[in-house]
Amino acid sequence: MVKLFYIGVTLPIYRNYLLVSLLTILLTQILKNDIQPARELCVEKDLSSFSRFTRDSYGEFMTMFSKTVSERTRPGARQDIEEKEYTFHAYARSEGVAGIIISSHDYPALVAHQLLSKVLDEFLSRHPRSEFSSPSAGIGGTGPLSYPGLKEHLAKFQDPGQADSIMKVQRELDETKIVLHKTIESVLERGEKIDNLVQKSNDLSGQSRMFYKQAQKQNSCCIVM
Repeated sequence: MVKLFYIGVTLPIYRNYLLVSLLTILLTQILKNDIQPARELCVEKDLSSFSRFTRDSYGEFMTMFSKTVSERTRPGARQDIEEKEYTFHAYARSEGVAGIIISSHDYPALVAHQLLSKVLDEFLSRHPRSEFSSPSAGIGGTGPLSYPGLKEHLAKFQDPGQADSIMKVQRELDETKIVLHKTIESVLERGEKIDNLVQKSNDLSGQSRMFYKQAQKQNSCCIVM
């Protein structure tokens, strides 16, 4: 089943009509979030629903915003940030890592958080904190940490029916409040602007920055993602 979404990405960039699955996980990611900027330790993406001309730029903006959200998620906290048709699901652990899932807005939040718990438990059982304690650990540094199961989970959980029963998930999450934010901007610190994030980010190529600038000129209300 597909639904026609009017894509705008969480920044003024460009708009695009795309056919996107009604229930979709676009990204599942584990980051070292006790440093700034946060560093990706491992990530899997499914961007097949995006045009091949814009796929790389969407992926770069997802990475940038995932880092931003993870840096602003306290240990033990869970939060969901809605942005147009998408939701960023975040869960941070006391070990200095956070999990991020970007899904379509209709994807069940409880299932997303069940998956976050699962992938963080599995990742930490494979990689003790000593393996990623260095600021250079991860993508962009010494390289991604091995976690083959992440790709399998991304594929399996495209169908939320593969999750454990919602009642079981609810019991597991009852003691943890999931804080809901309506936009990416609402998690930024006072005085922070998305423009500043774009300027400072090392995750964006020249082409993505050019898209951003063009969209600002064409339509300031447009949102990337």
